Order: sequence, then structure tokens, then C-alpha cells
Amino acid sequence: MVLRAGIVVTGTEVLTGRVADRNGPWLAEELRRLGVDVGHVVVVGDRPEDLRAALSFLAGIGTDLLITSGGLGPTADDLTAQVVAEFQGRPSAVDPALEQRVGAVVERLMARRGWRADPEATAAGVRKQAAVPTGATVLEPVGTAPGLVVPPAEGRDGPPVVVLPGPPGELQGMWPDAVAAPQVRALLEGQPELHQRTLRLWGTLEAQLAATLREVEPELGGLEITTCLREGELEIVTRFAPDAQPAYNRLAEVVAQRYAATLFSTGPTLDELVTGALADRGLRIATAESCTGGLLAARLTARPGASASVLGGVTAYADDAKRELLGVPAELLAEHGAVSPEVARALADGARARFGADVGVGITGIAGPGGGTESKPVGTVHVCVAGPEGARERALRLPGSRTVVRERSVTMAMHLLRELLLGGPPA
Repeated sequence: MVLRAGIVVTGTEVLTGRVADRNGPWLAEELRRLGVDVGHVVVVGDRPEDLRAALSFLAGIGTDLLITSGGLGPTADDLTAQVVAEFQGRPSAVDPALEQRVGAVVERLMARRGWRADPEATAAGVRKQAAVPTGATVLEPVGTAPGLVVPPAEGRDGPPVVVLPGPPGELQGMWPDAVAAPQVRALLEGQPELHQRTLRLWGTLEAQLAATLREVEPELGGLEITTCLREGELEIVTRFAPDAQPAYNRLAEVVAQRYAATLFSTGPTLDELVTGALADRGLRIATAESCTGGLLAARLTARPGASASVLGGVTAYADDAKRELLGVPAELLAEHGAVSPEVARALADGARARFGADVGVGITGIAGPGGGTESKPVGTVHVCVAGPEGARERALRLPGSRTVVRERSVTMAMHLLRELLLGGPPA
């Protein structure tokens, strides 16, 4: 029987979008590995009544484990520990030993950063963070805030609540202790990992796939299948308990048979495929970008170890930069214009030559919102990938905002690299 968890992310800054929620998705993936399915991730502001309502809702639908993140600081709006204690029916009291440990952490932090603060105010904040509900397990602070595992009071039904800090580094550092806490360990004991597998198609419509899934649905019992179409890539993510492995094998078989022309990955992301192929083949790459402004170089260098394959890149917006830095002939620019397949190829060749790379990528286009003409409207982009085994080129007419045009151009460049390096479905 699969356990269910609910996550409550607190913080008005998260609710309003000033800070993106990184804790909910991270916790959901960690819980999946532990055999726990996350039914809800609820974001609430710094209002006690909203946190209580979220906890009541999740407990009321039979959730086995509740987790909160945020609201453990020393300020007046940090009320998570207090609200959870009240929700579980447990009074709180200051733990003197914990107060000393938190105080020492705060002193070291202030000394390291050269901060000065009113001693009384600092002491009051430390006491607030050292208040522990009776019967709760204390999770030692990674930053300044301790975490808690708070079971319901004796005679009350409901799930234990794991109370974690908001900063992702602190939450992630505290997670092993939270999992090892007796109340949580007892709940998780014997739970098998929920499997998750991903298939990736390039150039297949969701409607096509949906028709296939309906056709074979009777054979797919026990699978939770979700699909997402992003920038031309159709991602099929399937979650299932170990005993549903035969059903997943059938799904993978059907997709491989029906969509052999568009299935490009049975797991790794596009970026992992490209960077892995460069590393495995010992190839070095360089980029020359105009309208994408270095986004491709940033994507190629996002993973550790990229320096073994990525030699560098040039952002060449001006024609002078294209000529002087990358050797694009002046007559080519004059005859075809900067936004043309000829210039994209010259940029790719120039990047290879200037950096001594095995593979070069050239991107040139009009990202908008201005700059377009009748023959070359906004969204016109040319991409070329050149390597020792030839070149791959694409002329694009992309709809959307400036950001969308730039991001889609980079995605196409990555697929052209995949095609050049690994073969498989054409970009």
C-alpha cells in the first residue's frame, strides 16, 4: 500500500512568486525514492490561519505524513513551529540546551559576517527558535533554525508533521536526520521505492500519443502516466510500484514500435545526451551566437565537467564582431545579410577555427520584438552545427516572445548536436 504525503510550503515571498519554490519538487522526488507518493504541495503565506487550514485539509484526506518548509526564523512572521505544535495538541517550552546551541550558531554567523545587533533582541530570537513541542524530535540546525518531527498528542489521530527550514540548502542538509527520526523511520519501514521512468519524443503531438495510450490502456494497469509537451519535445513520465514493471515494459515496447522515428531517449535528458556524447567521443565544442546571446554556451556548461568538452563561445551581435572575431567574410554579410544560412554556417566554421574545436555551432536570427522585415520577419533564425562528420542546418520561423524565440533556437541547436553526434530521430 503506497503511503501518501502532503507538503506545505510557507512564505509570502513564495506565494507571490518573488522566490520560486524549490523545496516542494525536491521533497517530492526524495519521497518517491522512499516509496511515498506526494498528493499535494500547498503554498501558503505567512498567516497562521492559512497554515492551519492547509494542515487540516491534508490531514483530513488521509495523508500519512505531513511536511512543512519555512517559517522557522527568529522574526514575528516565522510561526510554523508554534502553529504545528498547536495543530498536534502539544504545548511548547524552551529547551535550554538547544537554546545554547542555537545561540552559539548565531554568534558565529554574526562574527563571520561582521554583523552587530541588539543583544536582547538576538536572545529573544534564539529563545523563539529553541521552543520545542513536548514529545517532538529535534533536528539539529544546519543554519540557525532547528527542525522538528511532531507527532500528534496522545489520544489524537493524524500524521506526524516534519517541520523543516525554508532555505533549500538547510532543508536538504537536514533531510537525512528527518528520515532517520523514529516517528518517520517507523512509517517508512518496508516501503519499496516508487519507480519513475521517462521516454522522450521529438516531433510527436500529444494527441497522437493519447490515441495510442487509449488503445493499449487495458494493458497498462498500475501505471500513472503523465505527458508534457515542451518546445517540441514530448515527455512521457511514468510512475509505478515494482509489481507493475511488466505493464511498464509493455508501454515502453509500444512507444518504441509506434514512434521509432521520434523516440530519442529512454531516460536521459537532451542536455545529458549531448554532453555525454561529447565526453564519450572526446570531442571539443565551441559556439558562435548572435540572437541567443550566449544561452547555448550557458546550457552546454551547466553541468560539472563541461570544461573537458567546451572550449568557449563568442556572442557576436554586431557585424564587425562576426568579421573580426569569427572570420565571417564581409562579402558574405553584404550579399546574404547577417540573418542567413550562409552566415550561420560561417559562424559555426569560425567558432571551430578560432577555438581549434571539433564541433562548432552558429546561431543567427531576429528575436524581436523589432528588427523584422517582410522577407525576414521576427522569429527568423538560422542554426548550423558543423563537425568532422559534416553539418546539420535548420532554418526556423518561430512564433512567440523574444525569450521564447531565443530558448527555442537553443533547443533546436541542441537537437542538431544530438543528431550529429548520436544519430537517431532527425531534428
